[in-house]
Amino acid sequence: MSAEMGPPAAVATPTRLEALGAAVVAAVPAGLTAVPNHCGELTYEVAADQLLSIAQRLRDGVGLKFEMCMDVCGIDYLSHGRSEWLTQDATASGFSRGVARGAQRQGSIPPGRRFAVVYHLLSVSWNQRLRLRVFCADDEQPMVDSVTAIWSGADWFEREAFDLFGILFKGHPDLRRLLTDYGFIGHPFRKDFPLSGNVEVRYDPEKRRVVYQPVSIDPRILVPKVIRHDNRYDPQLTNAPAHATSIAAPDKPNG
Repeated sequence: MSAEMGPPAAVATPTRLEALGAAVVAAVPAGLTAVPNHCGELTYEVAADQLLSIAQRLRDGVGLKFEMCMDVCGIDYLSHGRSEWLTQDATASGFSRGVARGAQRQGSIPPGRRFAVVYHLLSVSWNQRLRLRVFCADDEQPMVDSVTAIWSGADWFEREAFDLFGILFKGHPDLRRLLTDYGFIGHPFRKDFPLSGNVEVRYDPEKRRVVYQPVSIDPRILVPKVIRHDNRYDPQLTNAPAHATSIAAPDKPNG
């Protein structure tokens, strides 16, 4: 006679995030690549030629129902993780500007990996969020398909990404600039666009209208203030106690 069996082992209940990930994989078994993140939300990378078909399934799939596109934003990975911000005074050894120390990547970015579009999706039915990231295959003329036929609310978001990054959205019903002025040249959120811009506007009292002219201000480069402990802070020169370890100001004259 066999020995009595013990109580069955407890089965871990999947979290909401794990359940959502399983539903996404069931609805889209191929074409999605999970992107690691630390914000507690799912992010997937999708190929540009599969964007519309996958977006349709995410909107209509059972257990998904991502009815709303909350935001569409562009990204320029020109110098991401490779170099510090170009400044006149700060150096690589003195201050970090967004570079992962010890893991800095070398060389130029691979073709087709400079510009990306990120879609922030919301399921009102299930109160869950999801992100999609799509890279533009052409770095010179970045372009992806417009999702306005699936989420009409993406109209202005795609116009904003076009205005600021120069990313084209194929099939958009009215792709015009949204934030910059009429006749503006360039895309101000690209990493190679100068911080101070190329032109400035002013009112010309003689012409009685606003005119454009080359930018006349000097770029302000914010660099850290470095305090060095040299002989200027010697306690004997500042009348500070000899045992003082911090920088002391000179005593005020009597009187």
